[in-house]
Amino acid sequence: MRIMGLDFGSKTIGVAVSDELFYTAQGVKTIRRSKSEIEELGMLIQEYGISEIVIGYPKNMNGTLGPRCALTDEFIERLSSEFGLPVERWDERLSTVAAQRTLLEADVSRGKRKQVIDKMAAVFILQGYLDRRHARNIPN
Repeated sequence: MRIMGLDFGSKTIGVAVSDELFYTAQGVKTIRRSKSEIEELGMLIQEYGISEIVIGYPKNMNGTLGPRCALTDEFIERLSSEFGLPVERWDERLSTVAAQRTLLEADVSRGKRKQVIDKMAAVFILQGYLDRRHARNIPN
């Protein structure tokens, strides 16, 4: 079993998955938002044996709920009803900034960064969640 991390954007959804021991997050793909997004996520859930989903929750810098939180909550409801898996919200503040910084440091071109930024943000979201699980000694 693995955990899936999602960066839910207005145009794309970045997807990452954990290893089977829940230590590391790896980027999988970026899904273009469309009518088939749930179907694509379902195929990945099956392929990777996903037991839980973590989704970035777009809070404002002062900790209040951002304008996209309501849309994210609606998407969480769709995921829960479609797949019957637990869905955790993860404060995603600065995940995209961290992903952008990492890609800049790796000297990734602007065009390539645009293609992978959401997938990379999903990795940061999921890795933060996994690190907290291990810090709290949550059993696998």
